[in-house]
Amino acid sequence: MTAVLGTDTPLREGVDDDAAVIGASLAEPDRFGEIYDRHAVAVHHYLARRIGASVADDLTSETFLSAFRIRGRYDRDRSDARPWLYGIATNLLHRHQRTERSGYRALARSGVDALDTGDHADTVAARVTAGAQAQEIAGVLARLTAKERDVLLLFAWAELSYQEIAEALRIPDGTVRSRLNRARRRLHTALDRPTH
Repeated sequence: MTAVLGTDTPLREGVDDDAAVIGASLAEPDRFGEIYDRHAVAVHHYLARRIGASVADDLTSETFLSAFRIRGRYDRDRSDARPWLYGIATNLLHRHQRTERSGYRALARSGVDALDTGDHADTVAARVTAGAQAQEIAGVLARLTAKERDVLLLFAWAELSYQEIAEALRIPDGTVRSRLNRARRRLHTALDRPTH
């Protein structure tokens, strides 16, 4: 059995991988719905953590609409469509970068996460345990360049590998590694400082 990457659900025997589904959707457009069914929740979750749930709804729709429109250009040597979809989502997210940056700055100043997507009880418990640290992390995220933030959050939240991030953002693996290294150093520096 082959796993659908990005989920814990294995593909059943005889079920097409993403590349085969996208290829088939060129003649049978309704087949593209399978790609949505496999990956929409993960893409939405990633976007919601970055920009907030209400905007993530729109961006998720835009991501799959864009993917559908350009599906003829999909590299069918790649069986997993996640990096391609995350690349599209990240490009759309850049249109909303000011909102994202403002949210991180607000969290850094106030400790109130304007982009919160979780259950209220979980949020309160998490803030009690990690309040000051969350503010520091948010402050660091706000100060990262958009390119560093993209790499870090695709790695941490979307759980893409270096190679998948490179594919999603259309940059070399080495660039992914250097941006991720810089972002991690900034986070470690902020978190290793003694608190007052």
